[in-house]
Amino acid sequence: MHYVSTRGTAPVLNFEETMLAGLARDGGLYVPQSWPVLSFETIASFAGKSYEQVAQAVIAPYLAETYDAATLERLIRDAYAHFEHPARAPLIQIGNNEWVMELHRGGTLAFKDFAMKLIGQMFEETLTRRGERVTIIGATSGDTGSAAIEAFRGLDAVDVFILFPHGRVSEVQRRQMTTPADANVHALAIEGSFDDCQALVKAMFNDHAFRDAQKLAAVNSINWARVLAQVVYYFTAAVSLGAPHRKVSFSVPTGNFGDIFAGWVAKQMGLPIDRLIIATNENDILHRCLSTGEYAVSGVKRTSAPSMDIQVSSNFERALFDAYGRDASAIRGLMESLKQSGAFTLSETALATLREDFDSARVSEDEVSHTIRDVHHAAHYLLDTHSAIGVHAARQRRASGELDPSVPMICLGCAHAAKFPDAVAAATGIRPALPPALADLLEREERMQVLPNDLAALQSHISGKTES
Repeated sequence: MHYVSTRGTAPVLNFEETMLAGLARDGGLYVPQSWPVLSFETIASFAGKSYEQVAQAVIAPYLAETYDAATLERLIRDAYAHFEHPARAPLIQIGNNEWVMELHRGGTLAFKDFAMKLIGQMFEETLTRRGERVTIIGATSGDTGSAAIEAFRGLDAVDVFILFPHGRVSEVQRRQMTTPADANVHALAIEGSFDDCQALVKAMFNDHAFRDAQKLAAVNSINWARVLAQVVYYFTAAVSLGAPHRKVSFSVPTGNFGDIFAGWVAKQMGLPIDRLIIATNENDILHRCLSTGEYAVSGVKRTSAPSMDIQVSSNFERALFDAYGRDASAIRGLMESLKQSGAFTLSETALATLREDFDSARVSEDEVSHTIRDVHHAAHYLLDTHSAIGVHAARQRRASGELDPSVPMICLGCAHAAKFPDAVAAATGIRPALPPALADLLEREERMQVLPNDLAALQSHISGKTES
């Protein structure tokens, strides 16, 4: 399997090269040259298998030339060994034909653990074999950073720099990034929004001299390996509810489009997904785009779901690449328009193609709070703010009468409610407690550096740390 850039001018790479590169050198995102398809019989055989067994079957077609079967089995086993539930991503029924898939059973209480734990194992295996050292750069709106730090902390071959918007993540999210004492971990609070952090990361990768000197590697969802790892739980959830013998739908809280793109990949691989619902908060650029065909950046609003406080959804470029028939020149034109004017307009054909698979909904702050309260009252289950957005969007779309009510609806439960205790307490009167392993998190000493939203200052800081 080889990988091509969405913008068409970067070198074609194998999986290992793609994983280490992160962002393509032409500024695009890597995608497989083709989508492998699993047979009906193969998907049906997943019933009763462990999460790890399904992961091996789903992932192997994308990287068989990089890791042999035994090595891949070991990497997957080690990645998920410490998840607290044997199903890894269990389903909890909260309503009529409506489930939450719990993705917070890893070490940092958020869905990012599924991908980050696995690529941490892959990076360590690859770098050890190659005798190399890299500088990992990541931007986070809340959860990616802590998951990356947890996965890479203490490794000899890696320095980890995580950028997050200063004052715009929850206290739990911040402390998960700033309290690890490992010397290779660097938490950088940027005076700006997540979009500013993400733009700085892309700028560093597009500065090829700096990129090469620091041997940069990315672990944001711009890294294809991140998306690939997330494809697995769509299969395990769907098979648990009867796939491939019946269709299922998913409602996915999304800001950067990575998690829902993983669902789209699962559908390309043969999983019978009926609808994929793009669930947005008040930063609703994706909902507006799917509704009107206009992708136009506006100011980022601060909400109770900070991981979704995003206006520039990087992974949307991957979906656009296929919606435009893999016409890289068209994608370059769209991205240049976005850079110049902060907007672009989809072609009628591309918009129609996206609508074949995706629905969308916008969820207000009041609706988030009401959904947390209503689900707790009816199902005695506490949702975090992001998961509540997925549940409300699903119910909104089902109430429209446009979705088949007989199709099971799986809402992605992105994080533990204790990561956002203020919002949950305001909605329910209950302040969720952190699990025992993190019970003293609010008492731990923090280490972080506050930096301006300035590329030169950031690069100088990183160079100084890696040289010391």
